[in-house]
Amino acid sequence: MTRVDRPTLGTALRILSGVLFTGMIVCVKAVSEAAPLGQIVFFRSVFALIPLLIFLMLRREFPTGLRTKRPLGHLVRSAFGAAAMFTSFATVALLPLAEATLLAQLSPVLTAIIAVLVLSERLTKWRVLGLALGLAGVIVLVWPDLGGGAVDQARLIGIGLGLLTALLTAFALIMVRRLTRTESPGAIAFYFVVASMARGLLTLPWGWALPDARTLMLLVLAGLFGGFAHIAMTVSFSYAEASRLAPFEYVALLWPIIADLLIFRLPLSTSFLFALPLVLAGAAVAALESKQRARNAA
Repeated sequence: MTRVDRPTLGTALRILSGVLFTGMIVCVKAVSEAAPLGQIVFFRSVFALIPLLIFLMLRREFPTGLRTKRPLGHLVRSAFGAAAMFTSFATVALLPLAEATLLAQLSPVLTAIIAVLVLSERLTKWRVLGLALGLAGVIVLVWPDLGGGAVDQARLIGIGLGLLTALLTAFALIMVRRLTRTESPGAIAFYFVVASMARGLLTLPWGWALPDARTLMLLVLAGLFGGFAHIAMTVSFSYAEASRLAPFEYVALLWPIIADLLIFRLPLSTSFLFALPLVLAGAAVAALESKQRARNAA
């Protein structure tokens, strides 16, 4: 049997993680009308914990790998991450998957800008260009709803929540960057999942739905897909350099597009097709600038 080289395996795992994340958001969208948002977050977190615990035990990182010197850092990171999960799932409920995923691509651009404010990193022309391209893409995406005629308020709310998701994700990534100096990836993922589960459970007094068999299955699958997707993405970075895997961040956008067309029968809007290259160009500029900065630091 031919042995697969490490970079190829890393690339395959990164692609797999994109497919699994799409499976998760397909399940979330499918149950968005049958289950409250907090209940979806809870189930996604609880069942993501199962593959994560198995993974940590296989790596002999449970429970010793969960020791932390920075509980407050985990608390802040988890707060941003859990809030991003709530807004992300709300975005998925209101927008086509392709548009929700495209808005999430703004997070690398916003991370680069926030790093200037929070980590005192230098503001470069590339970061400004990335932000300008990303914002131009958002304007193109939202312009049909602002240019006269009937306003689709649900769509505008969805786009606003998508932007908020990208911002919250950017703050969470900044915290992850800080935590990785002393904390293991397994510990960061574990405390985030537990915190998200707790925040989902706190919504119980506002009412949860009693799921039927189909809804329950989709809620469970959302958690399992999300958990395995995170593991596949984490392991991919141990087999291939981040710079090699970066282009597959954008390949992952193909799967939500396919899901919209084949599963939900949602056509791609003209504004999405025009916004797509602008937002991706902005994310690419941010990624290239980050790669160059890492080279200079080395």
